[in-house]
Amino acid sequence: MPITQRITPSLWFDNNAEEAVNLYVSLFPNSRITSVVPIPSGPAEGGAIVDFELDGMAFNAFDGGPMFPHTNAVSFTVSCEDQTEIDHYWYGLLEGGGVEEQCGWLRDRFGLSWQIQPAALGEFIEANPEAVMNALFQMVKIDIETLRRAADRS
Repeated sequence: MPITQRITPSLWFDNNAEEAVNLYVSLFPNSRITSVVPIPSGPAEGGAIVDFELDGMAFNAFDGGPMFPHTNAVSFTVSCEDQTEIDHYWYGLLEGGGVEEQCGWLRDRFGLSWQIQPAALGEFIEANPEAVMNALFQMVKIDIETLRRAADRS
């Protein structure tokens, strides 16, 4: 079988991998769980190994215990075409106890960090770096129209 995706992100969860994956596949189009394998023994006994796809990209999640919590050192960036998409992912990933952070960052209730940003962010910054960055640093959830106005200032 040919390799279709050489690198697969693997996410370590304490004991709620399947719950986390269910949230993620419910939010992203073209997403599905491809397998759930129960862990029958060892430190993660009763947990699961979950293979899944988010928007067609393969991921793996597993219950490994509390030894390695998520940090902001690794995050997932979600590029959005419009404010409706930003709001969808922002509120969906915050559901159930997530935490808002600055500049479009959030941490979901499972501890995973996400950056929810407009696909045009680079263009906005290129058009007017100082004004756009100043506007961005004032935001928690990104507002595309505010960034667009900042980019249009001369």
